[in-house]
Amino acid sequence: MFVIIGFVIVLVATIGGFIYAGGNPMALMHVSEFIVIGGISLGVVVVSTPTSTIKLTMALIMVSLKGGSKKDDYTDLLKLLYEMFMLARRSGVTALEDHVHDPAASALFQKYPSFNNDHHRVAFLCSGLKPLIDGRIKPEQISELFEHEIEVMEEEHSGPIHVLQLVGDSLPGIGIVAAVLGIINTMASIAEGPEVVGEKVAAALTGTFLGILGAYGFVNPLAGRIKHNNLIELGYYNAIMKGVSCFATGMAPIMAVELARRAFDHAVQPPGDELEAMLKGVGKDS
Repeated sequence: MFVIIGFVIVLVATIGGFIYAGGNPMALMHVSEFIVIGGISLGVVVVSTPTSTIKLTMALIMVSLKGGSKKDDYTDLLKLLYEMFMLARRSGVTALEDHVHDPAASALFQKYPSFNNDHHRVAFLCSGLKPLIDGRIKPEQISELFEHEIEVMEEEHSGPIHVLQLVGDSLPGIGIVAAVLGIINTMASIAEGPEVVGEKVAAALTGTFLGILGAYGFVNPLAGRIKHNNLIELGYYNAIMKGVSCFATGMAPIMAVELARRAFDHAVQPPGDELEAMLKGVGKDS
């Protein structure tokens, strides 16, 4: 939501200032310039980016526009981990087998929709726990398993940032290309009189304007927002890694969840006292 608000502020400030100075906003509406700039930008993305990264870029843009994960998503994760750890402590790690091998049917997972409805989160937790439950790895090795998966995830999620930065860095130059094409068109119409020439020069200058505004007012800030969201989201997966690996090596459930809490970004991290009270409530419910 704040991304959309920011974009609106950029547009209002730009167009409002232009109008205040006596400009006509319709003078900025030259379809040819939008076609050139939008088309070349799209071509740059298609040439430089694999299809999977394009899809991920669109998905992360939508997440940014919607506002990203909510704080409740992170508290729900801590509650889920605590319930899983308490179940494993009472009945052994094998008690988690049904939940991990068939997460869609897990009543425990279904209690926390913010986790259960995200395929990547479910897969990350379950794929890390399966080797432990099946006895294929030792408890002290589970951290390395999670770390490798997080490294791959981090590399994948850096792709959209590079794509947007490439487009942002290219837009001013693309705007100049649009402007040069406009000037060429202007020179071919110079015999048509000052009024026609002035209109075509204005259209050409609009290309430069749109390229610079698109880069510094929209694309580069959006890349920064996605980078920030990625860091917070990686904290979610780091919390899973910390909590599970600490519990697997013998730490008490409450302390394992506390270390998971500390892996969160401070913007979404619940206070320690609040966590303790919250988990006591979970314990009573279970």
